[in-house]
Amino acid sequence: MEEIQSQSDNYRSSSSSASSPATRVPSSNFYYLRKPGSLRNPISFEDSPEWEESEIDVQVEEVVDSINVATTSVSPALSKLNSGSLPSIQIPETSAIVRKIAGASVVWRDLTVTIKGKRVYSDKVVKSSNGYALPGTLTVIMGPAKSGKSTLLRAIAGKLHGSAKMYGEVFVNGAKTLFPYGSYGYVERESTLIGSLTVREMLYYSALLQLPGFFSRKKSLVEDAILAMSLGDYANKLIGGHCYLKGLASGERRRVSIARELVMRPHILFIDEPLYHLDSVSALLMMVTLKRLASSGCTLIFTMYQSSTEVFGLFDRICLLSNGNTLFFGETLACLQVADTVIHDCASIVQHFSNAGFPCPIMQSPSDHFLRAINTDFDRIIAMCKNWQDDNGDFSSVNMDTAVAIRTLESTYKSSSDATAVESMMFRLTEKEGPSLKSKGKASIATKVAILTWRSLLIMSREWKYFWLRLVIYMLLSLSIGTTFSNLGHSLSSVVVRVAAIFVFVSFTSLLSIAGLPAHVKEIKIYKQEEPNQHVGALVFLLGNFLSSIPFLFLISITSSLIFYFLVGLRDEFSLLMYFVLNIFMCLLVNEGLMLVVASAWQEIFWSTLTLVFIHVIMMLAAGYFRIRDALPKPVWTYPFSCVAFHTYSIQGLLENEYVGTSFAVGQVRTISGVQALQSAYDISSTYKAKWDNLLVLFIMVVAYRVILFILLYFGINKNIAFRQFYGCNRDTTTAR
Repeated sequence: MEEIQSQSDNYRSSSSSASSPATRVPSSNFYYLRKPGSLRNPISFEDSPEWEESEIDVQVEEVVDSINVATTSVSPALSKLNSGSLPSIQIPETSAIVRKIAGASVVWRDLTVTIKGKRVYSDKVVKSSNGYALPGTLTVIMGPAKSGKSTLLRAIAGKLHGSAKMYGEVFVNGAKTLFPYGSYGYVERESTLIGSLTVREMLYYSALLQLPGFFSRKKSLVEDAILAMSLGDYANKLIGGHCYLKGLASGERRRVSIARELVMRPHILFIDEPLYHLDSVSALLMMVTLKRLASSGCTLIFTMYQSSTEVFGLFDRICLLSNGNTLFFGETLACLQVADTVIHDCASIVQHFSNAGFPCPIMQSPSDHFLRAINTDFDRIIAMCKNWQDDNGDFSSVNMDTAVAIRTLESTYKSSSDATAVESMMFRLTEKEGPSLKSKGKASIATKVAILTWRSLLIMSREWKYFWLRLVIYMLLSLSIGTTFSNLGHSLSSVVVRVAAIFVFVSFTSLLSIAGLPAHVKEIKIYKQEEPNQHVGALVFLLGNFLSSIPFLFLISITSSLIFYFLVGLRDEFSLLMYFVLNIFMCLLVNEGLMLVVASAWQEIFWSTLTLVFIHVIMMLAAGYFRIRDALPKPVWTYPFSCVAFHTYSIQGLLENEYVGTSFAVGQVRTISGVQALQSAYDISSTYKAKWDNLLVLFIMVVAYRVILFILLYFGINKNIAFRQFYGCNRDTTTAR
């Protein structure tokens, strides 16, 4: 403590730009000045016992000294960001028609999250965190990189991965319970959107996948979400971001991601880095939009790395983390302005830093100052630049070691009245259970499959790279192979060349299917976005993807097969032609399943492409063309490679379709069967039923790859299942470490 005190005194003497906290009034005009409200009363759940969503005027009032819990009805103007030269941010008049949402209080107590091997110095990513969030407010979790912000947010929302363990308690409206379906929304840091849909279509399909009931009601919810996120001007524009479409800017895309969760009208909304990859203007517009959303009654909890002064002024409460430790939880408000009188708020984070010996210098952003003081990366910068000096003589306004600063802030907070006030507020929120959140119901599995199938069909028809370009390339490939092997005739000498033509056609058309891999990877990523919030499940995704791919793959099969079949001059019988088309169709279905399995395993285009090319080459080597199957080495090449290669069964079926029942004249007297003519080139069965057996094997492969895909999706990507069970059983235990 002597070390901390001495270095703290050293800092005070060096911060000449900051006056004493006892007399200092921030001269910067950039602080958010909250509009004075009416007299604030303690929270009472009985104020709105039914918690109906229709036209509720949510008004949660303040309790415990200066801990402000205020949600007011939507006014034409937000509270001013400044009282000086900067203009105030105005909410559009149309925002008054945004429907009210019944929020919910959230309290987390002694929340500790451990992830073994996550960090070298400690497995505890979050350490004994306490805090709360209330309806109609913005609660932000801030801190440097790798401080545990996203982990804490996931822990509160119950979305930690299976490798993480959580200790502590989470209360919703005073009760220890899981969040029911539809009562909350969670927005990931990086959201994958469907670029070939318009904003309204994207939200409409999300509503159809999530909600039961009539289409008309879902349309009204979609319009409410568009209005809430200020997307009216972009509602009928394509999201874009693929092919030749530039699409929406990053700010609008981020708002679409949030609106996708708002169609459920959640009581609580969790957002991981809402300002991720946004410029300053887009960031401010985003936060004004979220502030307006909070004013409708919704409880918003989100993470943020850093913000401008204007954005920082829109927050209601801040949970400041560093290395998993809570350095402060409380009001972000620097001061309250009533007429011309400035009243200091002793519960503000600015005052907390001043009390700890780190007053915010005049004309410096509070957010920058807070993160500068607790970010250990700045130690390396100071070490590199220790000989540099600015005009004021010191390179850094905080010359205390960051580790010491963190310990100082943590110890100051634990012994402060702020921590006591937070404990008192948490006790008030948990001493009595309020109305429990209820599930809003789900769409049926059949409805989800139908909607997802139709959505996939629409996507495929619009994304020319996914289907139309592939169709053209398939036709060109078939034309190239067909013209190369044209005019073969039906003599004995043409048998070997015809086998080569069929092998090349099957192998190259299958290999060309890899062109559709980027679309499959994107589909897996969209599934990963929608599954954690239970928009779709593994079975729904599997059936929807399979059904939607059938018409496109069949069209590719019949066009490419017809071109190849007649150019090469195969047997002119309709039944044989239909078998040829069906065989190629099954090949493409098997290959689509294989691509989805690899894409779900890697979820990355480069490694998935490399893996698929390698698999196809191995299957081509083991298919029995380069060397007859009976002559292949039994270990590895015959079993299992030749047995699992779909090329083997497809080529066998096509050759049996062409040569079983035919004969060739040898000289003027002797004839041999088509099967005998093939013996030196390829092994096939002499029975007419064999080609159907090979087709059955291909169908079994279609099913087998989908089953493997289901297992990967259900147990591989869906890592939250085990944690949800653990979360429900162990959230009553307090931190044991």
